[in-house]
Amino acid sequence: MSASAQPLITGTLAAREVAVAPATIRKWVQLGHLAPAGRQGRAQLFRLEDVFAAERTARRRA
Repeated sequence: MSASAQPLITGTLAAREVAVAPATIRKWVQLGHLAPAGRQGRAQLFRLEDVFAAERTARRRA
């Protein structure tokens, strides 16, 4: 599946997928570990593969 064809998910769903709090997703964005791929209203949307990559980065740093 190409990157542009991947569905985008909300921060809440992203947090659920990697078993962290939604605040952790926001922190990863703040720290530059994760970049939103789009917006739906005020909500930031993310690619699941980007969320998994940010989780790996965060776990390596911990």
